[in-house]
Amino acid sequence: MRRREFISLIGGAATTWPLAARAEQPAIPVIGYLDSRSPGVVENRLRGFQQGLKEAGYIEGENVTILYRWADDRLDRLPLLAAELVSRSVAAIFTSGIPSSLAAKAATKTIPIVFLVGADPVQLGWATSLSRPGGNLTGIDNFTNQVGAKRLEVLHDLLPKATRIGVLVSPVDAGTEAQLTDIEAAGRAMGLQIKVYNADTSAEIDAAFEAMGPDRPDAVFAGTTVFLNGRRVQLAQLAAFYRLPTIYGLRDYVEVGGLISYGGDIIDSHRQAGGYVGRILKGTKPVELPIVRMDKLELVINAHTAKMLGLTVPSSLLSRADEIID
Repeated sequence: MRRREFISLIGGAATTWPLAARAEQPAIPVIGYLDSRSPGVVENRLRGFQQGLKEAGYIEGENVTILYRWADDRLDRLPLLAAELVSRSVAAIFTSGIPSSLAAKAATKTIPIVFLVGADPVQLGWATSLSRPGGNLTGIDNFTNQVGAKRLEVLHDLLPKATRIGVLVSPVDAGTEAQLTDIEAAGRAMGLQIKVYNADTSAEIDAAFEAMGPDRPDAVFAGTTVFLNGRRVQLAQLAAFYRLPTIYGLRDYVEVGGLISYGGDIIDSHRQAGGYVGRILKGTKPVELPIVRMDKLELVINAHTAKMLGLTVPSSLLSRADEIID
């Protein structure tokens, strides 16, 4: 073989081998992340989800790609965003909250969906049982909505002389009716007067707190709905302005100045959801993943807000608190 032909052959092989090697590399999986809110209000939750993925062996930007779709509190956009993710043939979709989960559920019967909600998925009709969900859905029930009665008890422990409780809810949320049934039953058993205030917009939240002025409840119970959770700063500020002691379902409120919260560990819930998505990427089917009902509840108290409101938090609550924010 002539020297020139040999060099050309070697050069051609050097060009071909890397291309062949690249062609054999597995494609990076793509997953969808659907949320009715905006990214700025869920940063800590997003980190929890990414941590769960990492624990399952997946790191965003390295061996998994995440397509984020945010509705920015416009629930009417969710069906279109869900359909867009389905059109991209993602390997799985994570949904946070009932509205996002409903949109994804309506958009696909085949792509695995991992949801995170604060309501019972069996009662919602999404699963035949917690142990064997059935269909293409599974996920995490962080148990926040189902502990409304316990949250009311915590509020009573904080303010034992309180008798009139204003309950703020978002009526369009699918979990609101069950929450109200639970809270009103608990209120009657505790001898409390419950008055419900509805709000589905920021202006209606303002109006609800303004309406509480003449009634002047002794305390406020904020319902755990996707919309209200996305307005936590507004709620905390209004509660402070009107000097109304308010209890919330998520620690997010207390971190921005809210008084007290009792509910599911939302960050750990997202971590577990990320882990479930990772297992699906490895080949586990949703039907093989039992729905996780979180049993970890946390009590968080903002001592600075309590002082501002002139409240003395009982030592019994302080000793139970998972965290006290000064």
